[in-house]
Amino acid sequence: MEINIGDKIRYLDAVGGGVVVAFKGKDMVVVLEEDGFETPVPIRQCIVIESAKPNQKTEHTRISESTCEIEKTKVKKQIVSNKIQETREGELLSVFIGYLPVQDKPFVDSEFECYLINDSNYTLLFNYASCSGKTWTMRCSGEIEPNSKLFLEEFGKESISELEIVSLQCIAFKKEGYYSFKNSISVEIRLDTVKFYKLHCFQENDYFEDDALIVPVVKKDMPEKTMLLSADDITKAMHEKEIEKPRKSEPLPNKDNKKKEPLEVDLHIGNLLDSTAGMSNGDIMNHQLSVFRQTMDEHYSQKGFKIVFIHGKGDGVLRSAILNELRIKYKSCKWQDASFREYGFGATMVTIH
Repeated sequence: MEINIGDKIRYLDAVGGGVVVAFKGKDMVVVLEEDGFETPVPIRQCIVIESAKPNQKTEHTRISESTCEIEKTKVKKQIVSNKIQETREGELLSVFIGYLPVQDKPFVDSEFECYLINDSNYTLLFNYASCSGKTWTMRCSGEIEPNSKLFLEEFGKESISELEIVSLQCIAFKKEGYYSFKNSISVEIRLDTVKFYKLHCFQENDYFEDDALIVPVVKKDMPEKTMLLSADDITKAMHEKEIEKPRKSEPLPNKDNKKKEPLEVDLHIGNLLDSTAGMSNGDIMNHQLSVFRQTMDEHYSQKGFKIVFIHGKGDGVLRSAILNELRIKYKSCKWQDASFREYGFGATMVTIH
């Protein structure tokens, strides 16, 4: 069935319909409903009840076509929040990126929507990009109005790995009246992509009716510090450490370490993630080893501290990988099988030395 912009349609499996104002990918159209909202709808769920006249374009279509675009067939949704009037707090820039699951039942099969949130009295020119290796890819750029949020893109779990490092660049100004000058913003953010697999990471917030993962970019004119270090940054830090004057006093040893019971860390993936949908066996093991390394690094300075890693018996692949890490990266530590009585045959106890 052929559908064109300007066609009036109704939904096949739901009540309602509207006018097609744009295409979104190959299989979706954006429908302008009677309440003024734009809704992405699969083409297979649409029935044309009135065809558009030749060369017919609504004013709304022309506006939609001029908004931020990633591809010519993708249309962005501008959603203005309830805060229309300027506020005193809005004179300080606060910018966030919001991620929402398209559906939460079942959560494992959900795709995600990405929004830019401008919680300020300023108009922003922006560029949203992601990093792969040493190169960047522009995902969306455009303009967002004051006190509003803007739909940027929709993506599936197969694309989450592309979002480990994202950046947002902004220039703030007001189209009318006087305003305070704001420096341009360029922030790089390393996303914890594991959060996309954890339902509890999507929480109640001030910007959406549904639970969302809100990532701060700027808070009250203060950009979030980048989590990325260049080689020059590391060299500089090492040099400063070398020339730092020795201190006369030394910190007292932690007397409580020996009194503490062994720390138990359960590495079963079901205990670490709510869902493993879209993850390969290699991805799962990499995450388990990441938790192992993070725990070791956190307690590596605590001499005599004991950690029990519960990895299960299984086929022994995870245990072998952990022992290999201990031999190569944590040579000074001692390890042994944990108590069979308490943990069975699936745990390793590490003592920090």
